[in-house]
Amino acid sequence: MQHAAYILLTLTTLFWGGNAIAGKVAVGHISPMLLTGLRWTFAFALLLPFAWPQLKRDWTKARSSMLTLFLLGAVGFTAYNLAFYSALLYTTAVNVSIEHAAIPMVIFIANFLLFGTRVTWLQVAGFILSVVGVIVVASHGDPHRLLSLDLNQGDALMLLAILFYGGYTVMLRFKPDIHWQTMMLALTGSAAIASVPFVIVEFATGAGIWPDAAGWAVGAYTVIFPSLLAQAFYMRGVELIGPNRAGLFINLVPIFGTLLAIALLGEAFEAYHAVAIVLVMGGIGIAEWSGRRAHG
Repeated sequence: MQHAAYILLTLTTLFWGGNAIAGKVAVGHISPMLLTGLRWTFAFALLLPFAWPQLKRDWTKARSSMLTLFLLGAVGFTAYNLAFYSALLYTTAVNVSIEHAAIPMVIFIANFLLFGTRVTWLQVAGFILSVVGVIVVASHGDPHRLLSLDLNQGDALMLLAILFYGGYTVMLRFKPDIHWQTMMLALTGSAAIASVPFVIVEFATGAGIWPDAAGWAVGAYTVIFPSLLAQAFYMRGVELIGPNRAGLFINLVPIFGTLLAIALLGEAFEAYHAVAIVLVMGGIGIAEWSGRRAHG
């Protein structure tokens, strides 16, 4: 089961790394709120014919947990992506990819403070390394910028997105015992509904951009890969090895996102990016090794 989880979680992070590239390509071709709304609306529509029979079987459990499911979709799918795509208006795909590594920090802290989840000293050391790596990239190699709150607006928005997705991962422990198809249908539907007010405000303030050909292509990618496939793989990975260990795999996003950004977008790779990647990858290696030992 561990090997299956590793494959699923690696593919998840590859697709999420590609999502950073898609979000950067989207700039000027489709606005962030509309991209988020269309992404989850089309994901829901594509999933509905396949998941409908399973939803009917799970309806009693799903109905009793409707508020929980809506909050999961609104926080993990809508709020996270609104902040994520907005961040890419102001910062690079390399930066947001590497900053993803802060998500395990949120998961560790929330699980420990709220639920008393046991963590090993090596896991703590691993997540501290990852946090240091995020500080390096968020400050563009100059940590003094954080002390003076001199953050790029995009990097600040990405840190907000990190809080949203870390919170979503921790909240998954409250999801009802339903089939993954029902779960995905409920979350994508909730995310689509939750995005509507933001899309309305975006166009009302003159910030809305209706998609051109490139915008629709970006939308198609986000629907199929980081939405349907990655979210399903991630939930299954959490089920197989738990949220702490599964969350650590998010640190692979910097590798995939950075390589794709350099290869496809021609973004610059700075020395501080290299330092940050070494730190976050060292962190995931130490913490995952410790987690395997702790769980036999």
